[in-house]
Amino acid sequence: MLSDKSFPVIEATLPLVGSRIGAITPKFYARLFAAHPELLDGLFSRSNQRSGNQQQALAGSIAAFASHLVNNPDTLPETVLSRIAHRHASLGITEPQYQVVYEHLFAAIAEDLAEVITPEIAEAWTEVYWLMADALIKLEKGLYAAQANAKMWTPWKVAAKTPAGTGSMTFTLEPADDTPITAALPGQYVSVKVTLPDGLRQVRQYSLSGDAGTSRSFTTKLDDGGEVSPVLHNNVAVGDVIEISNPYGEITLAAGDGPVVLASAGIGCTPTASILRSLAESGSDRQVLVLHAESTLDSWALRSQMTDDVERLDGADLQLWLEQPEAGSNAGFMSLREVDLPANASLYLCGPLPFMKNIRNEAINAGIPATKIHYEVFGPDIWLAS
Repeated sequence: MLSDKSFPVIEATLPLVGSRIGAITPKFYARLFAAHPELLDGLFSRSNQRSGNQQQALAGSIAAFASHLVNNPDTLPETVLSRIAHRHASLGITEPQYQVVYEHLFAAIAEDLAEVITPEIAEAWTEVYWLMADALIKLEKGLYAAQANAKMWTPWKVAAKTPAGTGSMTFTLEPADDTPITAALPGQYVSVKVTLPDGLRQVRQYSLSGDAGTSRSFTTKLDDGGEVSPVLHNNVAVGDVIEISNPYGEITLAAGDGPVVLASAGIGCTPTASILRSLAESGSDRQVLVLHAESTLDSWALRSQMTDDVERLDGADLQLWLEQPEAGSNAGFMSLREVDLPANASLYLCGPLPFMKNIRNEAINAGIPATKIHYEVFGPDIWLAS
């Protein structure tokens, strides 16, 4: 918790710093990469820097953490911290890097707030930073220790590339060495590292879309304007070896016997498909409601897998929304207003951010507690910043 000395300072300056943090973070990243350009090679996403998404995510996480400390002084925002820690661990973030970030972030804060910042304000916000950093370091050490190996990256051979709907591809991998394999949980993701045509290495996270456990397969949609998916789709061939991380991600199927609602849109079906597969493989008797939205039926990347798994479960039902409707589908965008949601259900969400915000709001209005709604964001979590 914040010290008695820092609490009133943070409470008084939070509106100012919160209003400026979106301007401070671009200055921070400019300083960071000027001093450490190597961090763009295999760690930070170059495209997220260009789009500003990484800046938004950092700003949102800092503001959310500081607000929580002020409004809930005896606790830490565990959900926010867990999400960040899993993402950091999937990238191999190390404890010394937090000192590097601190140095350049606080230089950017001092530059932006030069007219108003005092030693007392700087000291209080330093305390906020290290409270957050120390909590993340502790969580990340636990995540690393839970893995079956101590390696950040391990080689896996591409055993198959299978078209999965219009513009999507499923990559099935097999181990390329004898490194012990951590069993993945349904809904988790791995980081995938590739070398771009200009020689720069870039990393993206992809949900494991098939069986959990020690197998590895992920499905990605081709983004013609992206940097990593074109390399995977067009340059990586069967037999090639790529590097992937151990599995991470806190949005996994919770144990229990209550109803499960899986709601997804587009390529967001990948983690929900993995959860659905695990329910089918275990012969679960839980009530399962699968909701999916697509532009066209042919675009649905994991259509066969998901419909087959629904058929295998006696307690499962599927509802589909298509912008170009076909027989048996709903027309247009997904809405829960006409859906009979099971009582006491747990909802798992994945898809574009506007989709998830809308479905979450409708779910809460329908009586599902916010604590039972779980979402997975592809890329930086800018939900916190919006």
